[in-house]
Amino acid sequence: MIVVDTNIVMYRCMRSDFTAAASALAVLDSEWHAPQLWRSEFRNVLAGAIRRGMELEMADGILADAEKCIGPNEHAIENAPVLRLIAASQCSAYDLEFVALAQELRAPLYTMDRQLLASFPGLARPLTSA
Repeated sequence: MIVVDTNIVMYRCMRSDFTAAASALAVLDSEWHAPQLWRSEFRNVLAGAIRRGMELEMADGILADAEKCIGPNEHAIENAPVLRLIAASQCSAYDLEFVALAQELRAPLYTMDRQLLASFPGLARPLTSA
């Protein structure tokens, strides 16, 4: 069981330089968890792609694949843990939802967010060292 930030899901479902690494991570551990926030963030990524010319059918398929990556492992995040993390770090409240979930599940958080990796070195792990 791992927690993945939205970018990891995006790398798994949309072609990028990190797609192979995200696919390899899914082979190592296929039980991916995320706060419900991941959907809005992912749709925002798709919004940019659609505005740059991606067909709606393709975006819909990518979102369906992303939903399969997370499956039933979406979590509502309580306010108190996020507020405690806000008081202790400079990371965004959005990013701290992923941290709070990883702490709650006692699972590593995979991310390529430099600030999260620097702020939570015992919890946050990079998808790749590149």
